[in-house]
Amino acid sequence: MSGLLQQKFLDPDEEFTPMPFWFWNDDLTHDEIKRQIHDFNEKGVKGFVLHPRIGIPKEIEYLSDSFMNYVQTAVSEAELHGMSVILYDEAMYPSGAAKGFVVKENPAYASRGLKMLEYKTCEELSIPIHLEDGETLVSVQAGKKINDRKINLTSCHIIHPHGNRINFIPPDNDEWTVFVFIETFTQGTIRGIHFGEDDGEENAPRSADLLNPAAVKTFIQLTHDAYYHKLKRYFGKTVIAFFTDEPEIMGRGATPGLKPWTSDFLIQFVQNGNQETDLPALWLDASERTIEIHKNYQQAVHNVLIEVYYKQISQWCEEHGIALTGHPAASDDIGLLRFFHIPGQDVVWRWVGPENGTAIEGHHSTAAKCSSDAARHRGRRRNLNEVLGVCGKETPWALSPGDMKWYLDWLLVRGVNLLVPHAFYYSVDGKRRSHERPPDVGPNNLWWPYYKQFAQYIKRLSWLMTDSINLTAVAILCEANRLPWKITKPLFENQIEFNYLEEELLLSSCRVENGRINIAKQTYNVIVIEDPFQLSVEVKARLIDFINGGGRVIVYSEDGAVEIILGATVITRPEEVVAEIPSCDRSEVVLTLASKYIRVSKVVKDDCIFYVLVNEGEDTYQGAILTSEVGNVEKWDPWDATITQVDVQMKGDQLLVPVTLERRSSVVFCVDPSESIKLGNDDPTKVVGHQIKHIEMNERWIARCDDKVMESLELESWVTWDGMEHYSGTVIYENTFNMEELRDVAKVFLELGEVYEMAHVFINNNEVGIKMWAPYRFEVDRSLIRNGLNTLRIEVTNSKANQMDDARLPSGLLGPVLLEAREAWGRF
Repeated sequence: MSGLLQQKFLDPDEEFTPMPFWFWNDDLTHDEIKRQIHDFNEKGVKGFVLHPRIGIPKEIEYLSDSFMNYVQTAVSEAELHGMSVILYDEAMYPSGAAKGFVVKENPAYASRGLKMLEYKTCEELSIPIHLEDGETLVSVQAGKKINDRKINLTSCHIIHPHGNRINFIPPDNDEWTVFVFIETFTQGTIRGIHFGEDDGEENAPRSADLLNPAAVKTFIQLTHDAYYHKLKRYFGKTVIAFFTDEPEIMGRGATPGLKPWTSDFLIQFVQNGNQETDLPALWLDASERTIEIHKNYQQAVHNVLIEVYYKQISQWCEEHGIALTGHPAASDDIGLLRFFHIPGQDVVWRWVGPENGTAIEGHHSTAAKCSSDAARHRGRRRNLNEVLGVCGKETPWALSPGDMKWYLDWLLVRGVNLLVPHAFYYSVDGKRRSHERPPDVGPNNLWWPYYKQFAQYIKRLSWLMTDSINLTAVAILCEANRLPWKITKPLFENQIEFNYLEEELLLSSCRVENGRINIAKQTYNVIVIEDPFQLSVEVKARLIDFINGGGRVIVYSEDGAVEIILGATVITRPEEVVAEIPSCDRSEVVLTLASKYIRVSKVVKDDCIFYVLVNEGEDTYQGAILTSEVGNVEKWDPWDATITQVDVQMKGDQLLVPVTLERRSSVVFCVDPSESIKLGNDDPTKVVGHQIKHIEMNERWIARCDDKVMESLELESWVTWDGMEHYSGTVIYENTFNMEELRDVAKVFLELGEVYEMAHVFINNNEVGIKMWAPYRFEVDRSLIRNGLNTLRIEVTNSKANQMDDARLPSGLLGPVLLEAREAWGRF
């Protein structure tokens, strides 16, 4: 195995650092900015996204000289420490308004939408046209409604107003409806950075028309040009990117009932396959044509947003030597990532989590692969995900270290390689701690002293997932704004990797030859489609060529009646997809013991094959994997930063590699085909050794907290102790145990049972280790234990939620605690 490759894994380059949102949310000082950056650097955090946030005093106006001076201090200090900075392009979010300055520059640049007015009549109708300032009449039509929610589109026809009036005479005695479509201001806003500028508040800044090229150009001049003028010498060096965040066409809190629109957008609506008389179907059910009309309309909106907003900013970033990154508003808006140099997405509000199957169910479960697959197919080296925002479980601050690790693994195993923790707070004073999207996942949380291990872990797997090729033969065909998830669930549960492939890329960027689809560095032999899906004639023809060359297309349709592609295989239940994928295309990783909670990514990097395994479940997995590669196998542990030789067995022409994955754990196996196999003598899945001593310690504990000392304790949650109901911090537990006949002891294990949340263990004042999630099982160095009496000290740190949210969550060491000694061992 290459020593250089191993070293790169153990000590990866700083470019793979986590880049947390750094919330500037209080009165800023140059000294405090420098102090916090120094603190980040000490914890291995070598970069940040500089994010203005609500709480900055009004005296520090956004983009003012004083504000930009603080920005320059942060960037110059980052340069001093060899750190990277991503600039945020807005005051709070969503992006595109420059804190309302775009609309102040020109009120006509405010965000716009389309409204529909209805006038029912059975007789001659004459009504005046009332337009407010800035409104435009788009279309007037008459048609028949089948009921309050359904329209007969074939009856719709255009009415041409006479002056400022609409005159209509029904052609029969039925009830008709006159539809009036008016382009209007949405009254949408964004969130500002000063108190009083939040959603629904009087001073909330006006959102801008992101479909208007002139409005977006003004946004760039006000924001991007201002940053460049101040920080020009740092661009392309310390400053590596601009982050654009969830641009919303109509803004937040827009007038209900509107549809995204802008001036002259009717042309785009028609050019994308609709007719003017299809407009009522944006609000009403038009039977079988509804899906098609909505898809065409959404595509028109996306096309304009891409060309007017994202492309303009992307070109500006290219011209100034930095990247465009960030993410669109929806979790599966993969098409909007076309012009991102670092495609991005986000995981917020615990829409995805360890519980309730949300890891692989629902459209939010697609967010990780949305960014990673966009990067893979568009030749982007990095892809980003904003993670941990508002992901507390029981209360806002109740995000455990174990769940934090779960989210990191959830992203990394799916190919995300630039993580943006949400967020490190400049301050948690006052209502900032409860109002502004907690928790702080950095300096103001109790795990901060141990954060460097998290930072290094992120770097190692980000390094592995960069400049590597994902090995899978399966692609899921997707739309620009919809990523299927029902059909992917059985693939996840059976360790079958796949990538999302956009329709547009299938037509524009893929080479179809000999039953294979080639794009960038990926090759696919199988295409899976989830119904309902409106495929164009061009896409169908492309897929038929693929099938005729020997490729396989599988279509999931609940009723089995859809035959959209000649030669495709139709299935009626998602789980049937596994059997329909040829075995040679679904055997990249095979578990000897089935588990629906193990996730796998197989990549090749520098001529070595890497298997990344993650346990997304709650129980320990113990089994083995079969690999098709033959060569030397090493276990690379990204959390403990160790590399160990793995003794494997041959099973036919495959390697049998033992796997133990505890809850919240991950492992990397490196297979080097250029080196010979090192076979073990025994079955690698066999556990040997036996217990010779078992010591229980559940009584007579001493607990110390600040100046309090409590003796002869039984183990229980400390929130039941007087005065400790709201305590967040560390309690030190102490006890003793006897160990005799040490000559027979080869291995010692310490089990702590239930712990909330972090346990730092010492025996005879020597550090054993720290665990931040269950199982709290430690392998104790035999040399730390002496014959006779030994001391055990456990420093337990609980959740910040008890202090911040009055959560009263279970806290401390609950046990049962036991010590096991074994005389021989194999794999434990």
